[in-house]
Amino acid sequence: MPSRTVAKNRKTKSIVHRIPLTKARINLGQVVRRAHVNREYFILEKDGIPVVGIMNVDDFEDYLELHDSELNDHIAKSNAEYRAGKARDVSELLAELRTAAKKKQK
Repeated sequence: MPSRTVAKNRKTKSIVHRIPLTKARINLGQVVRRAHVNREYFILEKDGIPVVGIMNVDDFEDYLELHDSELNDHIAKSNAEYRAGKARDVSELLAELRTAAKKKQK
């Protein structure tokens, strides 16, 4: 399946393949396998115009999380609390969780 490729900067290099929709339809199993196993990205084009992308579901979920304003607000708040010294030692948290679990068992 011939394709034009472009390297994307990430932790590891990902390849973006631009292929016609008709070729993707014929080779859908192979496209899906490569997206899943090799974490390759595919942009499907109709008459040379990009119409849809295919990517690994883990990458897609990460993308969706990046665009979740509530999650981003929570992360920003957590970072601010950490910088303000409001973080606690993990041993304190574990002790608190163990105590709560014991109370729940009773």
